[in-house]
Amino acid sequence: MTSGNRHDYDESKVKTLSSLEHIRLRTGMYIGRTGDGAHYDDGIYILLKEVIDNGIDEFIMGFGKRIDIALEENQVTVRDFGRGIPLGKVVDCVSRINTGAKYNDDVFQFSVGLNGVGTKAVNALSERFIVRSFRSGKFVEARFERGELAKEAKGRAKDEPDGTLIRFEPDADIFGPFSFREDHLARRLGFYAHLNTGLEICLNGTTYRSARGLLDLIREECPFEKLYEPIHFRDKMLEIAFTHTNRFSENYYSFVNGQYTVDGGTHLSAFREGLLKGINEFAKSRFEGDDVREGIVGAVAIRLKEPVFESQTKNKLGNTEIRASLVNQVRDVVVDQLHRNPKKVEKLLQKIEETEKLRKELQSVKKMARQRAKAVSIRIPQLKDCKTHLNKKKRTGTASTIFITEGQSAGGSFVSCRDVNTQAIFTLKGKPLNVCDLKRDALYKNDEIYNLMRSLNIEDSIERLRYQNVVLATDADVDGMHIRNLLITLFLRFFQPLVREGHLHILETPLFRVRNKAETIYCFSEAERDAALKRLSRGVEMTRFKGLGEISPKELKRFIGEEMRLTPVVINGNGSVPEILTFYMGRNTQERRNYIMENLIVDTTP
Repeated sequence: MTSGNRHDYDESKVKTLSSLEHIRLRTGMYIGRTGDGAHYDDGIYILLKEVIDNGIDEFIMGFGKRIDIALEENQVTVRDFGRGIPLGKVVDCVSRINTGAKYNDDVFQFSVGLNGVGTKAVNALSERFIVRSFRSGKFVEARFERGELAKEAKGRAKDEPDGTLIRFEPDADIFGPFSFREDHLARRLGFYAHLNTGLEICLNGTTYRSARGLLDLIREECPFEKLYEPIHFRDKMLEIAFTHTNRFSENYYSFVNGQYTVDGGTHLSAFREGLLKGINEFAKSRFEGDDVREGIVGAVAIRLKEPVFESQTKNKLGNTEIRASLVNQVRDVVVDQLHRNPKKVEKLLQKIEETEKLRKELQSVKKMARQRAKAVSIRIPQLKDCKTHLNKKKRTGTASTIFITEGQSAGGSFVSCRDVNTQAIFTLKGKPLNVCDLKRDALYKNDEIYNLMRSLNIEDSIERLRYQNVVLATDADVDGMHIRNLLITLFLRFFQPLVREGHLHILETPLFRVRNKAETIYCFSEAERDAALKRLSRGVEMTRFKGLGEISPKELKRFIGEEMRLTPVVINGNGSVPEILTFYMGRNTQERRNYIMENLIVDTTP
């Protein structure tokens, strides 16, 4: 470094930001990702969560049994019926960091928000923000624009019950074009209802409520495939519920003080360990954890006076000091509940013993598959690897992507134009095996699927997944769609967590190229094609891409580069994945054919 460059760093380079400036400049610290609303954890839902959390905290403390939410385009209004913000502190509570009553255990014993940040961040990140507090027939209102106070008002409101109303509109300057998705909202509000029995949450006329808490949640999450009615326990500080299914994965929902901790944390790991210890103690056995937990769908909710989360978005609990006592508590609860439910126990133990037997049988199949693969080639011939790989524990190599393509032509195009540092290619030799009705041993007996598992490094666990994005890159014709569905079936049936964690995507590539001498337009739908034909009008040449192999490497490079369009494969909370797979991909050919014929829409346009 030269002396001149060194002297560029002086007092003028040191900046002090206001809390408002810091929130708007470093948005990710406060709400995680921004996003357009397509993803469950996009920032607009975190803003709504932060506002609802205040109403939930009031309910937990015994004030207000209803929260009303109105969504009109991009404007959200939340009205709770708690105690209302003290009228003299309305402005401070929504605009000054580290201001609030949640530091006071006499007022909030089990609060979701403890840092005095949540509503302030919503205010700072909203184009317009209104707060109105009602107490004892009076109200105070404050209006803000992008976090700056614009107007205050106060007066009488004798007919209004106590509580707080907040109306906000996320700032498009920060979030870009966005929209709220009803399915994401329904899932969030459903969680709130399950965790707070007796609370009603109303969204645009739809009411969410739950009488039996996590028991209702588990019943809804596996309505058709549960092997026995869920085992359920609830007291003031702990609630658990679980059942077994025939899934090949384990699925959990964990909560702290009414907050869905999507990344789990100490309470979830303690629940999993306590569950294993409780079942083994009851059965006087030494079942392995994988055998006990395969196919389990469970939920745990705890209340904690001083929760420590790993980020402002509160996705993961970090209180390590509670682990040992919580493990013991869960173990004791599980033992007691198993003694109380002998019919459920019979099915539970039968499931675990079958899993244990199949695992031992599978070990020899795995060994043979590995020996067969080693004899053929040390390397995987269908894989063109990249240099960067995902390390899920260290969160490194997150940009890596593997494209699963069909046929040598498409595979060759991808290989010739990919980024060798971050993009790998796996080329299918033909149509993959339909695994809908098969057992896990079929994965090891089929060379192509086994090579794909080896490429992804998910033979034993998706915790070792080598790529952040697994992208299905098939042709946009009937055969391509069939191959895509076969691959989605594979991942949903045997590697469902890979899908739930957002790793599986579909590559969108153009169906048409419309061009003249002056301009080329790539179209991803017939509507886009028609618009392009109308726009270019004269001297137009239109090409229909029948397969990815017909797109030149030069053209393809842009569609797997900066202009890449990926559609995530998403599992909605409601419904049963196995039931859906069986209907669409199973052996019920006649039933499926009848359904298609009865619901077929015939285009009669001349």
